[in-house]
Amino acid sequence: MAKIRVVELFAGVGGFRLGLDGYEDESRGWHVPAAGDFETVWANQWEPPGTPGRQFAARCYAERFGAETLVNEDIERVLDEVEAGRRTIPDHEMLVGGFPCQDYSVARPIAQSNGIEGKKGVLWWQIHRFLRLFSPRYVLLENVDRLLKSPASQRGRDFAIMLACLDECGYSVEWRVVNAADYGAPQRRRRVYIYAEKDAAAWDLEGRVSSQGIMPGALPIAEGLSKLSTFEIEGSPFDVSESFGSGLKVSPFRGAGAMQHGRVCTADVVAEYAGPFATLGDVLVPEGEVPEEFFIPEDKLERWEYFKGSKKEERTHASGYTYIYSEGGMAFPDALDKPARTILTGEGGAGASRFKHVVEAESGRYRRLVPDELDRLQTFPRGWTDAGMTDGHRAFCMGNSLVVDIVHRIGKEIAKRSE
Repeated sequence: MAKIRVVELFAGVGGFRLGLDGYEDESRGWHVPAAGDFETVWANQWEPPGTPGRQFAARCYAERFGAETLVNEDIERVLDEVEAGRRTIPDHEMLVGGFPCQDYSVARPIAQSNGIEGKKGVLWWQIHRFLRLFSPRYVLLENVDRLLKSPASQRGRDFAIMLACLDECGYSVEWRVVNAADYGAPQRRRRVYIYAEKDAAAWDLEGRVSSQGIMPGALPIAEGLSKLSTFEIEGSPFDVSESFGSGLKVSPFRGAGAMQHGRVCTADVVAEYAGPFATLGDVLVPEGEVPEEFFIPEDKLERWEYFKGSKKEERTHASGYTYIYSEGGMAFPDALDKPARTILTGEGGAGASRFKHVVEAESGRYRRLVPDELDRLQTFPRGWTDAGMTDGHRAFCMGNSLVVDIVHRIGKEIAKRSE
């Protein structure tokens, strides 16, 4: 098997590197297998505005993997220096990254989801720039599944721009929306994974989606594609940004697809998995190991119950407009015999919240999840983010991260086909 050297952008605490390269630490009992002969040779992680206190993810990355391969600087400035000949990036065959998703995320109201023009969304152009500079053979990216349908004014435009950029750079592309729980992970987390290959031989696009591609090889699906459609993405990325999706109420991109030379085939698929399924209860630490501050005081339970419960009530907007606000109820406490809900960056902190997880301990007391449990919900080793961070920062990093097991599965399939 040929070694695949990897560059990781927007590295966070190293989920891609962990899933591909693997990790061993006998002292902590960590044994994460490699997906193949991968070697991450360079990584970039940076949190604006750049003050030292904001770089906690980079410090965790450096503690786990060493600082010599990590560049903790703004990627735009790094690539400026590469183009000016003042900096080099090691030779590599693969680019990976969970590029920032805040401008597409379902955690933001749709009116604030500015798509590829948003402050975070524009970081796509640094990926595009990187591909133009280095042309790695393989690309593997991760983002929220809302990417396939943003923005609301031009459904699917943002993803179409990305596909046009990749096509312009000579890449053929596969994508899949994956709910990690469908493949045994202890968390229901829907994300889109995008695989691209430079100068690929001719693809049977429908076959690539159903059985022949990297995605169905790594993440098996039931036989048969539903809502199958094909169409062309025509013109430059600028042309696409001007016209794609205009007037559409629904994005043309389904949960799985492939593109080559601008021709798109897309369909909905159903996961097929026969292995073990993990639950929220499987990741919980013994009650005796939970610090007291994670238990909810009796006098605070009513407030938690209010946030979690269904409601229909009159509210007044800051402008003075009165309206009826309603929302459905959520499980309280969270079920231990099912995968957890998606963890978010705001999972930390003692304040009552609709979206934080609450579990019932063996004693009958209610409590929040501790950071070690959040690590495990993303299939990192327990204690991965225990690297000098506050509990809130640990929760933020896991809410921003990815399910390592899914990356590992995709990496194994890429490695197998590179032999």
